Parts: sequence; structure tokens; C-alpha cells
Amino acid sequence: MSNDAAASDRNDNSRPLRTADTFDALFIAEYPKMVALAAAVSGNRLHAEDIAQEAMVKLGDSWAGVQGFDRPGAWLRRVTINLALSQKRRFVAEAKAKLRLDRTAQTLPPSAAEHEPVWDAVAALPGKQRAAIALRYLEDATIEEIADILDVSPSTARVHLHRGRQALRDKLADFNPTAAAPNSEATQ
Repeated sequence: MSNDAAASDRNDNSRPLRTADTFDALFIAEYPKMVALAAAVSGNRLHAEDIAQEAMVKLGDSWAGVQGFDRPGAWLRRVTINLALSQKRRFVAEAKAKLRLDRTAQTLPPSAAEHEPVWDAVAALPGKQRAAIALRYLEDATIEEIADILDVSPSTARVHLHRGRQALRDKLADFNPTAAAPNSEATQ
């Protein structure tokens, strides 16, 4: 029996876990990507760095466990998306509260000029659709990666991506990228 137990232990321990090189290496490689992801999901470029930094703090706090994951970057993206969605919900709740308190303000302040019409349309999508679009087009993530990061099935990830694309098609039907950027050459 002890030989069987030893063989079982050897079999369980013979498969090494892939670990991330170091926290610093992962931070350097992933931080700019998390800022872009946070901006796309939250719809707020001004808070994107704060969101990415908070995700990195959570990564640092959880590093002992996360470093053994097969894909620590997926864990980091899930945390970044969750923080960005929470920030957007807080922003919307605060804006509604401010409007209720100040009846003289009939409209929200205009969005920053740096926001392009496409990302404005993405920012108006529901959270999971925003995240799926951002992961697909900013990160070039596959359906399986999107599903893993969003913690949904691949078919659900496909649905979020499809519905997001359809909503963007509807919202941007008259969008002409060459008219939006007159000083740049026509995009492909």
C-alpha cells in the first residue's frame, strides 16, 4: 500500500505548475494592456490608470497563489474588468445622484474630446459586451480566452461578442472614420 501511495504522490507531483517568472516581469508586461482594457471597459480614460493600478495591487496581494496559475494574465484581466465595471456603476450612480440633487443641471458634462465615436459607442454597451469587445479588439483574445477571463462558457462569450458587434453596427451605421479624422490618411 505504501508503494501505491508513493506512486500516487509521484504522479500528482510530477506535473509541475507553470509559474509566472516574477511579479515585476508580469507587471511590466501587463500594466499598459490593463490600462487600455480598463479604459475600454469603464469608458473612462481618466480613471483607467487608477483601475489598472488597483488591479496590480490586488495581484501583488494575491501573488503567492496567482503565480502558480497556468495563466496569471487571465486572472489579472478578470480583476481589471471587474474593477472597471464597478467603477462604471459607481460613476453612473454618482451622476444620477448629482442630477437629482442639482435640478438646474439638465445634462451631463460633454465627454472628453479625446474619446473617439467608436469607443464612445463601446462604452454605452452592457458590461460583458464591452469587456468582450475590448478583449477581442484590444487584446486579440480568442473566444476561449474571453470565456476564461469573463468566467463564462465559450458559447456565452460568443453571444456577448456577437451582441456587442451588432449593437455597434446599429449605433455606428453612419460613422465614417475618414470624416472623423480629417488630418489622417484613410484607414483600411
